[in-house]
Amino acid sequence: MTDFPTTAAAVDARWLEGKLRAAGAIGDARITDLTFVPIGTGQVGDTARFTITYDRPGAGPETVAGKFPSADATSRSTAAMFGLYRKEVSFYRELAPNIDVRTAQAYGSELDENGCDFILLFEDLGPCRGGNQLTGCGIEDARHGIRQAAALHAPTWNAPWLADTEWIQPRPGTQEQMLALYPQAQALFRERYADTLESELMAICEQLNDLAGVYFTRTSPDYTVTHGDYRLDNMLFDVRGGSDPIAVVDWQTTGVGCPMLDVGYFMGCGIGSALRRPHEEELLDLYCAEMTRRGVPLTRDQIWDRYRLGALHGVSTAVFSAAFVVRTDRGDQNFLSMARNSCELCLDHDSIGALKRLTETVQC
Repeated sequence: MTDFPTTAAAVDARWLEGKLRAAGAIGDARITDLTFVPIGTGQVGDTARFTITYDRPGAGPETVAGKFPSADATSRSTAAMFGLYRKEVSFYRELAPNIDVRTAQAYGSELDENGCDFILLFEDLGPCRGGNQLTGCGIEDARHGIRQAAALHAPTWNAPWLADTEWIQPRPGTQEQMLALYPQAQALFRERYADTLESELMAICEQLNDLAGVYFTRTSPDYTVTHGDYRLDNMLFDVRGGSDPIAVVDWQTTGVGCPMLDVGYFMGCGIGSALRRPHEEELLDLYCAEMTRRGVPLTRDQIWDRYRLGALHGVSTAVFSAAFVVRTDRGDQNFLSMARNSCELCLDHDSIGALKRLTETVQC
């Protein structure tokens, strides 16, 4: 048993009061009333907004957000297997204060020893517009997303301390697990979406499955911290009533790898083909300009082949997630959207051909 709440319903006024006081968010004020409502559409974690009444006006934040393990056993098991809860808690404890990415200020966190139970308390970023994978976004939101990617990647570009940061590394055996489970995931994905995903796009999924050994063992000559699930559902726009244009949330899949994993993912399954195709060159040039401005000179030619490979991350994530997180109607629509848009990018730029050309000295 844990000694901290692991569901929104289990949070009481005294426990929350202690966390806010320790974070310096309140003084000696007392919480006199506390209510919550679920928010967000996450499938690996559950999120709620708490509304707080104090014994005096203006004593502290009127609302805070809390994140908890998923109530679904399958999602919790997947999260524990890949250390997702540990990664997010560690991100907010150790990394978030030292990078330029706009994300929520954390008021407190708890994590059990086995990584299965946790709680994170954040500042409430509302009012804001939640990014929506299914409805897409406009070009200005896409530009904000690209700028935030550079704000994550540039400060951590080839940072030597990453090799000594245990929590951000893949858990031992993760690569072997992915290789063992991926064919099963593709079989389920094929069965679920064979009648709805266009045949030429399903062929990309099948080809990636055939090349899984190459794909999951590739390495990169340059590395950064990566978000790992860099798409619209994990972004908030016009946060705090417009005081900031964007904030990036859901850091459970934080890792170390080729930064084009995030960029290819965002441009493919993130913003979708209808927006990507007319603006692709502009957005890639913007990324390079932001990286250069932040001290990492890059050009579109330098990143192009890695970008083509990075797009495959959207395919593999859609396939794997469809099999190993809780199934919902929105989730089915989401994974289909992710796969379709990522496969279209891969088809446009022959990402499978780029993967086939990789040798033992892989450069993603």
